[in-house]
Amino acid sequence: MVNKYMLLLVASVVVASLSQILLKKSAQKTYSSVIREYLNPYVIVGYGMMVLSTLLTVGGYVGLEYKNGAVIESLGFVLVMILSRLVFGEKITKKKLLGNVLILLGIFVFYS
Repeated sequence: MVNKYMLLLVASVVVASLSQILLKKSAQKTYSSVIREYLNPYVIVGYGMMVLSTLLTVGGYVGLEYKNGAVIESLGFVLVMILSRLVFGEKITKKKLLGNVLILLGIFVFYS
């Protein structure tokens, strides 16, 4: 049964996944100084989103058993794979696809 706490955890996963994409985008650029490498919009927004993700996770755990958190957090692997394909054009290999299918099957079995 989906409730507001589960939705908070799912939102946390989405925010964290988007944050990882922003941080990777920043890491792919070359900067003129070490300070600019760490103080640029991608990094600042990316880490800000990580803080938001943490707050959403804490809010989600208020109303759910902890066992649900690990299961929902595993969706991050699937989302990052999809976002990496869309944003960076990364290839989805057979191993990545198999791993993510197993994650989804595990989630399905857990909640069945």
